Amino acid sequence: MTGLSLPPAHRATSAHVGALFPFMAEPVLGATGPYVGRDLLGGSFCYDPFDLYAAGVLTNPNMVVVGQIGRGKSSLVKTYLWRQSLLGAQAWVIDPKGEYGPLARAWGVEPLTLAPGGKLRLNPLEGASMTAARPDDRRSALLAALAEACLGRTLNPRERACLDVALTEAAQRNGGRPLVAHVVDALLRPDEARAGALASDARTLSEDGREVALELRRLVTGDLRGMFDGPTTRGLRVDGPLVVLDLSAVYGSAALPVLMACATAWVQATLDRSTPRPRLLVVDEAWAILSNLGVARWLQACWKLSRAYGVANLAVLHRLSDLRAAGPAGSEQVLLAEGLLSDSETRVVYAQSHGEAAASQELLGLSGTEVDLLPRLGRGVGLWKVGRRSFLVEHRLSDLEARLVDTDARMAGRPGPERP
Repeated sequence: MTGLSLPPAHRATSAHVGALFPFMAEPVLGATGPYVGRDLLGGSFCYDPFDLYAAGVLTNPNMVVVGQIGRGKSSLVKTYLWRQSLLGAQAWVIDPKGEYGPLARAWGVEPLTLAPGGKLRLNPLEGASMTAARPDDRRSALLAALAEACLGRTLNPRERACLDVALTEAAQRNGGRPLVAHVVDALLRPDEARAGALASDARTLSEDGREVALELRRLVTGDLRGMFDGPTTRGLRVDGPLVVLDLSAVYGSAALPVLMACATAWVQATLDRSTPRPRLLVVDEAWAILSNLGVARWLQACWKLSRAYGVANLAVLHRLSDLRAAGPAGSEQVLLAEGLLSDSETRVVYAQSHGEAAASQELLGLSGTEVDLLPRLGRGVGLWKVGRRSFLVEHRLSDLEARLVDTDARMAGRPGPERP
């Protein structure tokens, strides 16, 4: 065409082109780790947080998976654990709704089912024997979180000091292996010498720690007894590729965050002693554990220690707004919940409503193009944010995996998941 002048050519780096055309100019992630599915912009998509951390692509191995019901979030998590286990990794799951049983049975192991008054006991204070004169920091932090969760407030300095003294006393009275019941007894009946070390007396120390003792007592003789009130049941199989802690018996309880924290603490103590291997810790329905300030503080501290434990943590949520619903706007609870995202460098987001997509943009730093895509994502298609990179991935399942993760069986009139 004559008389038409074209604009001068412009050169740009791949980084600039990637900003102008999201996804299309994104470098590939690599082919290490379990196969996840198809990168919708070309090729297969594999992901392994341990390899990516070792390669310097990620600064932490933690992951958050978000998605509305029925969009494929649970299918991704379950099949990802299955595929990781085939490559030698081990997964531990805190399962509040009892949905991971078929996956465990496919490996020939039964879930560890916890229920009030049940036969299974787990000691959340388990771990290496306490020999130091001061309280064990990990166990002290857990007990403080449990007490704050039960009381619904932050412990005051006197209560925290009483708890530390009681933990040390309980450990020394019981060969360095305290139970929650031992700590409760030490809070109610403190040693006079230890009280003197705090410039107090046993009666005053007992009064200062009484409310804490009475709340922790719920785990021992109250309505929550029969789960975390004794030594860990002997003979538990925890060396398999998948260990599931089923808390479905207490899913509707207001104490669910407390019980999830106890279960997670026991898992971490057990992981400390296990043979080194790639390990994943899944906290399903993570909104529950984040809804309580004391427990949320403790969970964030655990998330930050993922590299020390050699564990990739994975939190599962329905909506990102669940993070902001953890407490009043601007509260410490909300900041802690949002901090979970900062400490999880891999974020997988399945379809969200238009309102949720806007919240996702702010929390995840999404581009306008990514926000527009979220409400239109089909079932099984997720937006993967891996470090600073973005991918659209269609999750693929084998026939066997499809049977294992089928949670729509009853709605569709099909037989439920069976053991293969």
